[in-house]
Amino acid sequence: MAAGLTLIFGVMDIINIAQGIMVILGAYLSYVLSVHLGLDLFATLVLTVPALFVVGVTVEWVFMRRLADRERTAMSILVTYAVAIIIEGILTQVFGVSFIQLHASYVNSSVHVLGFYLPYIYLYGFALAIVLLGGLYAILYLTRFGQSLRAALQDRRAAELIGIDVERVRTITFGIGIAVTAAGGMVFGATNSFNPNSGYDLISRLLTIVILGGLGSIGGALLAALFMLVLEDVVAVAWSPVWSTLVFFAALVIVLTFRPQGLFGRAAARAQ
Repeated sequence: MAAGLTLIFGVMDIINIAQGIMVILGAYLSYVLSVHLGLDLFATLVLTVPALFVVGVTVEWVFMRRLADRERTAMSILVTYAVAIIIEGILTQVFGVSFIQLHASYVNSSVHVLGFYLPYIYLYGFALAIVLLGGLYAILYLTRFGQSLRAALQDRRAAELIGIDVERVRTITFGIGIAVTAAGGMVFGATNSFNPNSGYDLISRLLTIVILGGLGSIGGALLAALFMLVLEDVVAVAWSPVWSTLVFFAALVIVLTFRPQGLFGRAAARAQ
């Protein structure tokens, strides 16, 4: 989820406030497919990933493409927030505000490891994250589109000068960034109860991870996510889940105080 958010910012200078509600949308799509069509939760991704890619491409084409470059970052916050409100309203009308959770045989099953019971869904979710990151790596470094994307990431104007269709790269990148939330939504929905309002807590945590890792750094987002996950769990076990939330955001303040560009971000502004 954080990788998709930082990918969108790195290429498009867009802070996608709607990323959290997209995760919840992915969870609801998996819920509908699993309950009404009887599909396994992981099998639902065959349909939800392409569906959210189309949603992402549509949002970019209708809203993001019309943002002026000089005002893109600031205006993107307002526009994507409006998109989030619209999607939240639609989900509320369709599903109501009651909390639900995704169910499967492996959601409530666990394996005993070093004195702890580890739910299978966490293991499967970790494996899914590795597959998705491997897929993103393959796209970024083994395809012609990936070359164009990395060129746009480093210097958009130079990329345009050598004939790269930056608008097309932006559209596809936004679609990919939203598509990965389908997987995140499925795993989130299987491990947490959720309703249409759950996207707000998610986006605050996603933005924290992206900022800690360094805006535009996919590897930084991954390492920051792992670090914050371990830190939050350790604090929750040692003290209290309430303290874990406090420590989560306190870490952001501490890092930004001493390293404003994030742990893996670049101090210099990226060429526009």
